[in-house]
Amino acid sequence: MHSEVVASRSAEHRDSRESRNGTSPNLDAVSLAIIEQLQEDGRRPYAAIGKAVGLSEAAVRQRVQKLLDQGVMQIVAVTDPLTVGFRRQAMVGIHVEGDVESVADALTSMSECEYVVMTAGSFDLMVEIVCEDDDHLLEVINRRIRAIPGVRSTESFVYLKLKKQTYMWGTR
Repeated sequence: MHSEVVASRSAEHRDSRESRNGTSPNLDAVSLAIIEQLQEDGRRPYAAIGKAVGLSEAAVRQRVQKLLDQGVMQIVAVTDPLTVGFRRQAMVGIHVEGDVESVADALTSMSECEYVVMTAGSFDLMVEIVCEDDDHLLEVINRRIRAIPGVRSTESFVYLKLKKQTYMWGTR
């Protein structure tokens, strides 16, 4: 297990380009450099980051807290689900009839749904779910997701092997 900075993917933080109050955060070159430092190592000491970006440890600490408060990033431990007891992952494409937002909101409240996005294309929503086993996966899709009002149909893409999972896309 290792720590990385993850650009927020949860509904509670909305779009990662907007702060919690709905405005775009003003990210200068120093803030972007701090984010990149933390993406390389989420446990990197503030003093080391400060040396790399030309700020004091206290200034880095304040900037990191501001980035967290704005919902620009999260600092989390990223695990391989297989190593912590989850044997089945799947991406589920969902066709919705009616209000897509209400279905997305219902999905975000489910602990098994770790990634919920509204999409343009073949599906209205794409949802990544992590389950203990195939029985759990069936229960989540059949009894919970398909029971949400507005869900017209689902298509499941079961993961056979995770080849790459990274959050190192840097900043632009």
